[in-house]
Amino acid sequence: MKKRALVICPGRGTYNAAELGYLKAHHTARKGVIATVDAVRTPMGQMTISQLDAADKYAPAVHMTGDNASALIYACAMADFAAIDREQYNIVAVTGNSMGWYLALACAGIVDLASGARLVNNMGGIMHQHGVGGQIVWSICDDNWNVQKDKLLFINNLMIEASMISEVSIYISIRFGGMIVLAANEAGLKWLMERLPKDDRFPLRLMQHAAFHSPLLNHIVPMARAENPLSDFGVGEIPAIDGRGRIWSPRAFSREAIYDYTLGAQLTDSYDFTRAVQVAAAEFAPDTIIVLGPGTTLGAPTIQALIASGWRGLSSKADFQARQQEELMLISMGMAEQRAWALS
Repeated sequence: MKKRALVICPGRGTYNAAELGYLKAHHTARKGVIATVDAVRTPMGQMTISQLDAADKYAPAVHMTGDNASALIYACAMADFAAIDREQYNIVAVTGNSMGWYLALACAGIVDLASGARLVNNMGGIMHQHGVGGQIVWSICDDNWNVQKDKLLFINNLMIEASMISEVSIYISIRFGGMIVLAANEAGLKWLMERLPKDDRFPLRLMQHAAFHSPLLNHIVPMARAENPLSDFGVGEIPAIDGRGRIWSPRAFSREAIYDYTLGAQLTDSYDFTRAVQVAAAEFAPDTIIVLGPGTTLGAPTIQALIASGWRGLSSKADFQARQQEELMLISMGMAEQRAWALS
């Protein structure tokens, strides 16, 4: 009997030095995916995905820019999606984090592979050229992956304090399991780095990231709509859960509505990855959660979101690790020891 699988798509920042060569290592047999992405990029004079992936050395100034990173991640993730064994898994829903929403649209069949490549490439280029501000990540959970109420209260109070300072603009960008991602202008980023309590990792400013999912990117909306036509959007084949936790069921929505969200509120409003995961798990009751590669950073926030909702009685990191030893609840295709479980 097939297992019910929820697929989660990665966002920006998941193709790092450790992922260099991901396509070459895992997807030499999926040249069609790579060719489709390159067919979008080549006429624009951009480096091919194969060239970027096959570089001798990872170069942040090249691999982390929005125009290159977005297309690389799209190609890796869509090749991973195509590689999932459909005889073993019935994919009941898809969702993603931030840029992962564009990938989820492609996985769900709301846009086809080529249209998804254009969407990702266009948005990566627009953000690279016209994005402003940046993002800072701060942990709100303890070592056992339980969200701490005092840290949530601290963030709420910080936002109130920031709202009273005219030159500072700060917003909740992404609710990301046991982390909060804050978007801010340059003055706000400096202010946050001075006030957020520090530990060995956080607060962490994300390089080459603009103030995604905030009103600071209102100016991006008309550019995005000018570059990406409504005609690229269809009715879908698999339910997709967006950054508000809304379910877009196949043939149960208008193309205009999903277009307006994707190139509207999705760009300028907070993205609640936590809620998206919680809704997907509650409504579609997956046996297994499959996180597409590249990268391995999405697994922890996914489980942290499920711990927060008590899904299947999950209560902590230790609890998850114990259950994961018995049967894989989560398969991260970016982890060599796990990806084989998703393949035929």
